[in-house]
Formats: sequence, C-alpha cells, structure tokens
Amino acid sequence: MSELEYACRPISEGAGEGEALLSTDALCFALCEPDTGCVLEKGHCLDGRSVAGRILVMPTGKGSSVVQADGLYRLIIKGTAPAAVIIQTPEPVLVSTIIAMEVPLVDTVDPAFYDEVEDGDHIRVDAVAGSVVLTKASAATDEGDA
Repeated sequence: MSELEYACRPISEGAGEGEALLSTDALCFALCEPDTGCVLEKGHCLDGRSVAGRILVMPTGKGSSVVQADGLYRLIIKGTAPAAVIIQTPEPVLVSTIIAMEVPLVDTVDPAFYDEVEDGDHIRVDAVAGSVVLTKASAATDEGDA
C-alpha cells in the first residue's frame, strides 16, 4: 500500500483520519442532518451523503457564524461530525467555528494532493505537524488482487 505525504498549513490543531469525502461546493454544517451527518442541501454535490467520520475536502465554507457553529455543534454531539476538514480557501466563519469546536482543519495543501485524491481514499490529517497522508483506495484494492 503506497502512502503519499503532503505538506499543509495547520489551522485548527489535532489529528484525524478516515475516508475522503470530496466536495466541489462550499458547505454549511447547519445543512447536515445531525443524526446521520447527511447533507440536506438540495443541489449540493454531497446531497444525501454523510460527512460522519470522514475527512471532508472542500473549497470553503458558507453561512453565518450562528448557523455554522450550531450545525457543527449538533454533528459533534451526535457523533456525526467529520474527523477532519481540508479546505482550499479559508473563510472566517468556517475557520472560527472549526477552531472553537476543536475539529482538525488544514489548508494550503500541496496542489499535487488535489490531483491524486479521490472519494474513498484513506487520509490522515496531522494539524499539528502540518501533514496530510493519502493512501489510495485503488492501491489497497490492487495489492489485494495480487
């Protein structure tokens, strides 16, 4: 199983690992169902998919501070929050919410990461050391076939 390691900038300290969930759309956590972590926003690229325990990779956040914080808080209480978040563009409301809720958050990931990562890949985020480790799902499957 091959691992690819990328440098990043830690924003909210901590570490998390899990399956990659890629979003091309900004996300507001208030538009996630707390019991399941499923995105409820119609037309969102993740509509109906769960963020629970995943490494959420997205461009940025959206929404006011109250709804963003309330949404993430409800996910945390129910155990359905993402394990970590990787963003491309820091947005003040999202960043302050994630820091307050102590979810690992990084940005400024090496651009090669975005060329490699796919839904279902395994990611380890270390938002203290400033690293993202990607294990390709296809690599794990290919080795199992050998």
